[in-house]
Amino acid sequence: MASVEVSLKEMMAGVEGALGAAVVDYTSGMALGTLGGSKDLNLTVAAAGNTDVIRAKVRTMEELGLKGRIEDILITLEKQYHLIRLITGRSGNGLFLYLVLDKQRSNLAMARHQLKRVEEQLEV
Repeated sequence: MASVEVSLKEMMAGVEGALGAAVVDYTSGMALGTLGGSKDLNLTVAAAGNTDVIRAKVRTMEELGLKGRIEDILITLEKQYHLIRLITGRSGNGLFLYLVLDKQRSNLAMARHQLKRVEEQLEV
């Protein structure tokens, strides 16, 4: 099992082109930890904003009567991918992993694989 700090390092080191990573509590919108980012990428603000994205998607699924769980949410920007992975394990209920990638330097499939691996090992 890995701590939040170790998980953040694995997210950043395990994917080429990673710009920032966070572990976020989507019940409160608070980041439990962040790594990376820049003056143009405030991970604390992004964590809170992406909490709203998850809540909206969960609400929409309920209204549509869709069964199943959300694995990933992908937001593509002109120069970046923003990848959100909900944590489903018993210790991660209400949490998500957030990874921002440089679109030109990253491999989206590898990033999804890495987030799944980090999710399986995270202990909060």
